[in-house]
Amino acid sequence: MSVAAFRDSRRGRYWLLAGLMIVLAIALSACQAQNLKSQAARIPQLVISTTTDPKTFNYALNNSSPNIFSFTFDGLVDEHGITAEIVPALAESWQISEDKKRITFTLRDGLKWSDGAPLTADDVLFTYKDVYLNEAIPTDVRDAFRIGDKKQLPTVKKLDDRRVEFLLPEPSSPFLRAMGAKILPAHRLRQSVFTKGSDGNPRFLTTWGTDTKPAEIVTNGPYTIESYANSQRIIYRRNPYYWRKGAQGETLPYIERIIWQVVENSDSRMLRFRSGDLDIAGLRPEDFSLLKREEQRGKFAILNGGPTSGTTFIAFNLNRATNTNGKPFVDPIKSRWFNTKAFRQAVAYALDRQSIINNLFRGIGELQNSPISVQSPYFLSPQQGLKVYEHDPAKAKSLLLGAGFKYNAKQQLLDEAGNRVRFTMILPAGSRTAQQFAAQMQQDLQSIGIQLDLNPVDFNVLVESISNRNWECYFLSYTGGVEPHDGANYWTSAGTSHDFNQGPNVGAPPIKNWVISDWEEEIDRLFVAGAREYDETKRKQIYADFQRIIQEQVPVIHLVTPTALSAIRDRVQGVQFSGLDTRGSLWNLYELKVVDEQS
Repeated sequence: MSVAAFRDSRRGRYWLLAGLMIVLAIALSACQAQNLKSQAARIPQLVISTTTDPKTFNYALNNSSPNIFSFTFDGLVDEHGITAEIVPALAESWQISEDKKRITFTLRDGLKWSDGAPLTADDVLFTYKDVYLNEAIPTDVRDAFRIGDKKQLPTVKKLDDRRVEFLLPEPSSPFLRAMGAKILPAHRLRQSVFTKGSDGNPRFLTTWGTDTKPAEIVTNGPYTIESYANSQRIIYRRNPYYWRKGAQGETLPYIERIIWQVVENSDSRMLRFRSGDLDIAGLRPEDFSLLKREEQRGKFAILNGGPTSGTTFIAFNLNRATNTNGKPFVDPIKSRWFNTKAFRQAVAYALDRQSIINNLFRGIGELQNSPISVQSPYFLSPQQGLKVYEHDPAKAKSLLLGAGFKYNAKQQLLDEAGNRVRFTMILPAGSRTAQQFAAQMQQDLQSIGIQLDLNPVDFNVLVESISNRNWECYFLSYTGGVEPHDGANYWTSAGTSHDFNQGPNVGAPPIKNWVISDWEEEIDRLFVAGAREYDETKRKQIYADFQRIIQEQVPVIHLVTPTALSAIRDRVQGVQFSGLDTRGSLWNLYELKVVDEQS
């Protein structure tokens, strides 16, 4: 996601002035990057980029990507970036009881935090019992641990300094993968959980924000945060106490320092990569043909990881609740449109997704029709019976007329009461691709009489608007994986990220008159059934039913799946890349090496 660029309303000399400022900013940032390189010529370092600042340094409170946590923290288990297999991390092993309701993890011997303090079962107990499973802490992480139709949480207890035991109220097949949640340092954070601020909430909720001094952030992952300059860069330094060792017993990671440059947008990232300032850059389809010609001269290679893992979509705000003052979150007129299935389906039929692939993605991508990533064994393809929405404006108009909408003499769409059908879509301003998507969708909806207004905003503003239920429609991309239950916090009605119909949240002002639909209740039931089931054939059928409901009801409209492309400098060795890698070619960061080009 990206930071804000220009609004379309800027004109004339303001465009010229702003353009000059951007060129100057890029030049200055490039000089700063070169200075960092020259100052550390003998230090193995990697320079990469992001288009947005981190939102928080507190993992439990994070709900956005990219973020710092793949650099700085590990969990009990991890997921292999190529095979998606669950592999040991801080825990060297685990045992699952015969009734699948008791899981015992054994930590590696001699684990330490980046400040040298021992990492023990006490940290695991604190992380889960006092943070993730603590209802007083509003964290999205907890959704992954809710089990059964009663949404019960497991219990956890310490057996000894290296062993912890989780007791589940019933079997849960996704539970082990959820143990990838990061482990937090009890010796640094415990007091903040059990003391309250002037607002009556635990101080933990304001602890380790991006204004915290980096030296105070104690990590257990491959890197620590050396420095952070807002809208400029984060510098990571190798954690001297990291637990992983190389094949010869050497300390990992190999790369001493990582510079994470904050760039204005994807165009700036390409300029930085082509000028040699960046070592790795994720590519858009329009970048591919340009950079492919430069591979040999530029001493880099473009890797193709196949379809990306995740989803790109637009969502409607179906929330009919009101705030504490009785004011609806969504204009009741527009809410009636959004809560009409025929309206949502009509919008889906109106969108020319194939033109997006052909024109915006240069043909490098494929249509997306499911909330589950194509790499997942639970993915239901159209050939297997999944409903799809081919571009069909005539079908869209027919659905709208059948639902009581009508057209005026100018072929503008009106509802039954004569209200012009017009709504606003928010989207990340710093992503040119997002704005190209939106412009295409704006034209498509105009063809069926709907006026779509676009509101590009800073990504953090977008996230805040969604959290506050203050939106009508949004455009976003979410990372994905092979386990459908990983999306429970978005798709189940009690999920803290159930954006399209967000219910009450812990620590937030109460809401009134919140209602969930019958099909949302059915999705809740399916996710409970899918978590209970260990038979893979039966699990596939359960999640196939879930996908069918989403495509029938279309609370979100899935768009396209781009191909995962990444440009890697020849000096960077050890990269293993695939569409499943949600960490920007860095899932095995700890074993990457940077080779001096002069040697």
